[in-house]
Amino acid sequence: MLINRREALALSAGALLATTSGAGAQAKKTLRLAPHAALRVLDPVVTNAYITRNHAYMVYDTLFSVDSLYRPQPQMVKDWTVSDDKLTYIFTLREGLAFHDGQPVTAEDCVASIARWVKKDVIGLRLAAVTAGMTAVDAKTFRISLKEPFGPMLEGFSRPSSIPLFVMPKRIADLAPDKVLEEVVGSGPFKFVASEFRPGVSWAYERNDKYVPRDEPADGLAGGKQVKVDRVEVIWFPSKQTAINALAKGEIDLLENMNADQRSMLQGNRDVVVRRRPGPNASTIRFNWAQPPFDQVKIRRAVQAVITQQDYMDATIGDPESYQICPAFFGCGTPLETAVGFPDTGKPDVAKAKALLKEAGYKGEKIVIITPGDVASFAPLAPLTQQYLRQIGMDSEIQTMEWSAFLTRRARPVPVSEGGWNLAHAVFDRIDLISPLGNLNFDARGKVAYTGFVDDPETEALKGRYQREVDPAKQKAIVEEMQKRAYELVFYIPLGTYFDYETYRANVSGYVQSPVMVVWGVDKR
Repeated sequence: MLINRREALALSAGALLATTSGAGAQAKKTLRLAPHAALRVLDPVVTNAYITRNHAYMVYDTLFSVDSLYRPQPQMVKDWTVSDDKLTYIFTLREGLAFHDGQPVTAEDCVASIARWVKKDVIGLRLAAVTAGMTAVDAKTFRISLKEPFGPMLEGFSRPSSIPLFVMPKRIADLAPDKVLEEVVGSGPFKFVASEFRPGVSWAYERNDKYVPRDEPADGLAGGKQVKVDRVEVIWFPSKQTAINALAKGEIDLLENMNADQRSMLQGNRDVVVRRRPGPNASTIRFNWAQPPFDQVKIRRAVQAVITQQDYMDATIGDPESYQICPAFFGCGTPLETAVGFPDTGKPDVAKAKALLKEAGYKGEKIVIITPGDVASFAPLAPLTQQYLRQIGMDSEIQTMEWSAFLTRRARPVPVSEGGWNLAHAVFDRIDLISPLGNLNFDARGKVAYTGFVDDPETEALKGRYQREVDPAKQKAIVEEMQKRAYELVFYIPLGTYFDYETYRANVSGYVQSPVMVVWGVDKR
């Protein structure tokens, strides 16, 4: 269902009128915002869609959350202990936790929520494989017993993407992870208004008056979730320009994101604030390891030799304030940032690339580049990559398709003649990269792995070592080994990171800078 700005705003206004009518009713302080995508699926376990995750952060709470430096901090948990042998974790919940249906949050709810989550999340799957038992000790305490140490325990529990661990009532969490939940009951700072959910169009939340926030200041996704508005209305605009116009006219209060070029549309408007989002995007080149010619490391290195992040960022983003050169596979500005192995000298080495192609016996095979034609962030990537391939003597063809078809085809390891591909691009949010276990680019299981089908048992062994290690310094050393090997074998080519922008009306305050759009702390005068 597609609607224009006026229709979306009319729907929202009608809902607001319904909540404020009647004898003695007082107008509620309402925040209107435009998200990056339309909400259709409400279950954050069955999909890794960012919009579903954002919705879940409104209504659910988490055991731990990451702060602005991507460090795990307790959220629902009050305190926890770890045994000397690192095989037993005991967690105790803080006071005042209650679900929206009035029931208290218990340890059994937490155990059931973890049990559902571990069946779907990549870190959760690894945790499940080494878990000996998980039980509620009493109403507020639960224990996890392990077969071997699992260093990323808190990392997994605070994971902001792609499937975070949200706590639900046991009666809901007991649903099979492939069965989409229909009832939205959390313990978070907002309640979902089910009667106003128009899938793909608009939805709303109301303040959870009984929510007890933590005492600490909000910091990223961690800290106290102080709610200062009565109601939040979310309106999806298929056109970003239409959403920007609505913000400029005061019809909405907050716009989740826009790119650097779109800032000019609000230039000189003193009624709005524009600021850079804290979490950048990372664009990449991916090779199909499962098929010639990129099954040969020298041919992957040939492309690597001619690619520079500076060239890509200048060509695709342009504004130096909106991008950065980033050598870290696990994200610049994160605890695991490292420049180990980074081969990018800032200058394309065409001679080296041609020599590597000759050594590899490249026979002039045509490279099929697939790309989605309906996703703006991908638009400049394929033509630019094709230009560099031509410089080193590689023939190529760009095949453009819709996003859904692109995803389906990119997941196939078969030859081009059977509907496969040779080269594709991907764009990630930094929060998808920060975990060595959760970063899909390091899925090295061959043809059953993430698209690109990297096949490297040594990297899988390094991930196992990281998982068993509990010393952060030793974990970092393992990460450096992983990154060095990934650059040597050319798992993929990072093209730099760039920032989008968020914007809001000048009468809005307290908007927390977070890798996920959250509106606790937001006030409106």
